[in-house]
Amino acid sequence: MKLRFRAVTEADLAMILHWRTMPEVSAYMYTDFEPDMDQQRAWFETICNDDTRLDWVIHLDGEDVGFLSIVRIDRHNRRCEWAYYLASPSVRGKGIGKAVELNVLRYVFETLDLNKLCCEVYLSNELVIKIHEKYGSKVEGTRRQQVWKGGQFHDIVEMGILREEWERTIKGQVAFVEADIEEIGKQVVRG
Repeated sequence: MKLRFRAVTEADLAMILHWRTMPEVSAYMYTDFEPDMDQQRAWFETICNDDTRLDWVIHLDGEDVGFLSIVRIDRHNRRCEWAYYLASPSVRGKGIGKAVELNVLRYVFETLDLNKLCCEVYLSNELVIKIHEKYGSKVEGTRRQQVWKGGQFHDIVEMGILREEWERTIKGQVAFVEADIEEIGKQVVRG
């Protein structure tokens, strides 16, 4: 298995828009929207100029299979947030989530030299909560009725893992496929 996180390019916009609007992906997003390439280009311009975020396409064995973002990178408080999705049904349930998660942990704590990695998950997305917990994240709270989507409110679970928890319980103790992570030419990476 060859895993790579490659920087998002303008050529990826239609593919990411398609993924983002797939029901099995959009179900866990905070917003719904109609496919609109003008909005997609505006989003791309925004992410290219935001030095508090890094965005990659997840590439596995020659196929683009998902999207990954590290956002709200806060150098002062040494924390960030992240999210990803696997859009290709053919790779779900095959350990790719584990590889993505563990590579992100290593990247955040070793390359970016941060102290905390956070994420938010729909309370109803029990599988993802369990995956995050398996690799060290702790539930830090629940935001009740935080998101209005599909005609109803949804609770959101806040999760986080500290560098010391990763070093003590995960680093060097869990085998995983190491990804080739393309450096994104933003100031935040050079820290």
